[in-house]
Amino acid sequence: MENNNKHDRLIRGTAMNGKVRAFAVQTTELVEELRRRHDTFPTATAAMGRTVTTAAIMGAMLKGDEKLTIQVNGDGPIGQIVADANAKGEVRGYVSNPHVHLPSNRFGKLDVAGAVGTEGFINITKDLGLKDPYRGSIPIISGELGEDFTYYFAQSEQTPSAVGVGVLVDTDNSVIVSGGFIIQLLPGLTDPEITEIENAIGALPPVTTLLNEGLELEELLRSLLPDVQVMGELDIRFRCSCSRERLEQTLISLGQSELGQLIEEEGQAEVVCQFCNEAYDFNKEQLEAILEQAKN
Repeated sequence: MENNNKHDRLIRGTAMNGKVRAFAVQTTELVEELRRRHDTFPTATAAMGRTVTTAAIMGAMLKGDEKLTIQVNGDGPIGQIVADANAKGEVRGYVSNPHVHLPSNRFGKLDVAGAVGTEGFINITKDLGLKDPYRGSIPIISGELGEDFTYYFAQSEQTPSAVGVGVLVDTDNSVIVSGGFIIQLLPGLTDPEITEIENAIGALPPVTTLLNEGLELEELLRSLLPDVQVMGELDIRFRCSCSRERLEQTLISLGQSELGQLIEEEGQAEVVCQFCNEAYDFNKEQLEAILEQAKN
């Protein structure tokens, strides 16, 4: 199968006289980049991809320098899934156990719920530039993630929403296509209008099927909301904020005793960023200089 869609991007729009807010995103390049960096197996790729796709859309709901972190802590073999996103379309993510792949579920699909687990919590932290970050937490209700994030919006943000996210993985483990949508119902909708939207969402084929067929994001939203007006667009890309300086601070945080022991026993250190899997090497002289910093 071949997907000829363009680069990763997100569109936002409104419908029904501003009573519906809609987002659609393609994240194929992003999820493939993360798969390559973390060497995720197909089921882990799908779980991580659904999470970072949701994060990309939620990031687009922010403004300026605001950012957010999603942590999925289920009882499945994948462990924790973490995704960071900001209002600029920059996203990163990882899973605790990337080498998780399970037999297909009863629908013949990747068993994301089996990998994530059906017990646990999803925590979302938003840094909105205020003194304290906003924190929302909900129990995992299905492990499929789309339903779980739908539940999050209803419970933590009191915004009835529909979240559809998906990742299609090829036989060589690479990502064919990844993307999703979030439709949010705002005050003022009539019951017939809500039913109309629910029916359209219920009749929609899997989002990965549509994107793999070459459907544009605008067409995807129009199939759900015929009168949608696209109000903006955002490029989505992988970006990690790690740096040698930041990881030096990580070493300093070990404390003088542990740093001294590291210098004495190993004489060097390799620090790997969880988010991008880049390794930073520090030789003995560099570690001794960091130890001096730790003393001051």
